[in-house]
Amino acid sequence: MTPDPARDQIRGGAWLIADMSLNIWALSIVKWLGAGYPSVQIVFLRALVGLALIAPLIWHGRARFRALPDMRLHLARVGLSVITLSASFYAIARVPLAVFTAVGFTRPLVTMVMAALLLREEIGRRRWIAACIALAGVLVAVEPGATGWSPGLAALVVVVLAGSGAVIATRSLRDAPAVVMMTFYTAGLALVTAPLALARWQPVETGHLLPLLLVGAFAQSAQLCFLRAHYHGSAGVLSVLGYLSLVLSVGTGWLVFGEVPGPAFGLGAALVIGAALWANADLRRRR
Repeated sequence: MTPDPARDQIRGGAWLIADMSLNIWALSIVKWLGAGYPSVQIVFLRALVGLALIAPLIWHGRARFRALPDMRLHLARVGLSVITLSASFYAIARVPLAVFTAVGFTRPLVTMVMAALLLREEIGRRRWIAACIALAGVLVAVEPGATGWSPGLAALVVVVLAGSGAVIATRSLRDAPAVVMMTFYTAGLALVTAPLALARWQPVETGHLLPLLLVGAFAQSAQLCFLRAHYHGSAGVLSVLGYLSLVLSVGTGWLVFGEVPGPAFGLGAALVIGAALWANADLRRRR
């Protein structure tokens, strides 16, 4: 059996930050245009663009698709990812970006629990504490009690549960080649959503075509970054570091969509950043 490659937490964290940035760009476009198009149509377009981008990689790495083990895990990851992405695109067009991020930040905590229970990963007391502090910071920053229940929030609950399961499946497939992972994900999105998208298709306005295609370009690039992050980094480190996207997403909501954060945002953001820095303070000493 081939031994697992050594973890490189710094490199994993850098890949994760790139993933978060690209995803925020894609979600901003979906938030801008998403309410005018069915979410499944946007998912389908995203998949088509993604397949076009990785087609050369698929051809070059075609030998890696022979005699694939863990086919059930690949299929489970595809199914969970279809649910996660469709629910995300539905929700982001209907709730403030800050609320979207706040509810989504329960996902790393759920992932940590799943990783500890299912993958037997060692999380460590420091990172458990840091994750709880960061989650508390999220709740302070976005004041969820001020937001009423809505279909968008219900969709976010689905995102948290299905998305956490997809991450666990991804970690279980850590030894699978990146091109195989990306192909299963992207082709799976296209195949599953194609009939639903065609049934609910809305004509795309000329000025919206390029932004919708960019959703696919940004999201596909983010997926590669995500896979590399989870290849190099451990679940405990990446789960806590993921809280840093609060600053990116709320800042985007403020600057682009005029969603001004409340006075509690500064305190909450400070808790999030402080927890992430504290949890990862020893990374350079370990290298």
